[in-house]
Amino acid sequence: MPIRSTMRRIGIIALTFVATATAVLMVTPQQASAAPTRNPILFVHGWNGADSNWDFMISRFRAAGYSANELRAFTYNTAQSNRLTADEVKAEADALRASTGAEKIDIISHSMGGLNTRWYLKFLDGARYVDDWVSIGGPNHGTTVALGCYDDGCEDMRPGSNMLQQLNNGDETPGDVKYGTWWSPCDEIITPNNSVLLDGATNTITGCIGHVSLLGAVRVISQIRDFVA
Repeated sequence: MPIRSTMRRIGIIALTFVATATAVLMVTPQQASAAPTRNPILFVHGWNGADSNWDFMISRFRAAGYSANELRAFTYNTAQSNRLTADEVKAEADALRASTGAEKIDIISHSMGGLNTRWYLKFLDGARYVDDWVSIGGPNHGTTVALGCYDDGCEDMRPGSNMLQQLNNGDETPGDVKYGTWWSPCDEIITPNNSVLLDGATNTITGCIGHVSLLGAVRVISQIRDFVA
């Protein structure tokens, strides 16, 4: 084969290699940027609730692309002190991070779940491992309804309780965590309704929705999904 023909073939092969390598380099950053960056989510129910309270909301998150192993709910004894429940929250959060390999998680809480998860964040080093925290109808400054029940968990929700004093003393939203609350002007369980609001949080008022119905309100769920995205 003539030398000139051989050199031409080598040149074509070299150009093809360079073009292919360049294409790979151009595609790789796009692929990297498309990788999911969302956090797994721990759902924490309220007084007299159960993990099944989250079934509808979890189904909406699944429909939005979350996998089953990224969404975790659990049931706890709501009659016990929220300080004890906070230990369970920590264990569940640790297990979720371990099973997914995530450095941080998000927490979505309903009602009394806001108190035990806040205790985890503030006093059990949870703020290091939580990116976004959501309180849906949480008695963050107490509810007068709790004056009519007498187990430890319920007493924690009474206005001025020792637990609330410790949670709200100083910074109500500690750490490098994005805090969000959702509250309804028609919440029949959290009275006064604005007890939900926290200094330093993004506080969102909903339409006229009942306390339990907040968990199934499609617009609220959509807003929360955007908040933790």
